[in-house]
Amino acid sequence: MLTEKQKMLAGMLYKTSDEELVKQRDIARNASTRYNHTTEEQKEERREILEGLLGSLGKDIELAPIVQFDYGCNTYIGDNCYINFNCTFLDCAEIRIGNNVFLGPNVSLLTPVHPLLASERNFRFDDQGERYLIESCKPITIGDNVWFGGNVTVTPGVTIGHDSVIGAGSVVTKDIPPGVVAAGVPCRVIREITEADSVFG
Repeated sequence: MLTEKQKMLAGMLYKTSDEELVKQRDIARNASTRYNHTTEEQKEERREILEGLLGSLGKDIELAPIVQFDYGCNTYIGDNCYINFNCTFLDCAEIRIGNNVFLGPNVSLLTPVHPLLASERNFRFDDQGERYLIESCKPITIGDNVWFGGNVTVTPGVTIGHDSVIGAGSVVTKDIPPGVVAAGVPCRVIREITEADSVFG
């Protein structure tokens, strides 16, 4: 019989109030709070907090407070990434971020999927009278060399191809191919990125 954590990571419906899941969320939220109370002089302490929490953490990462992780252990960040202020990682499913990824301020990476029917989405009670919710989740994957402008939201199950740029304020609901500029609500491909876009002429 699968645990609720195994169900969660398999993309199945699971109970969010499961004791193991609640404990991991508490660990992640407490770690996020500690991280957010560090100063710019505490680089080593910041690194230690993230290494103790995340699934993996690459080299030369800059992650500006304030940040919030739901589980932390399901987030994997590559090398040379820059993550700006106020980013949120609802990592019920895995969030995998490649190398050289830039995330602007107020980016939200959201893996949970709540039922559309209110009768299924609302709080329910088990045989012991304990209140709980059910949900599922889908992973998010961000390829190497991707840049997000500020206030980008990525919804469950999305993959963003390497070398692409996502415009500020976009809501990404479908996969984005490699090497394009995409923007909008919902986010759509605008054009390919070419050598003509070089800032060096």
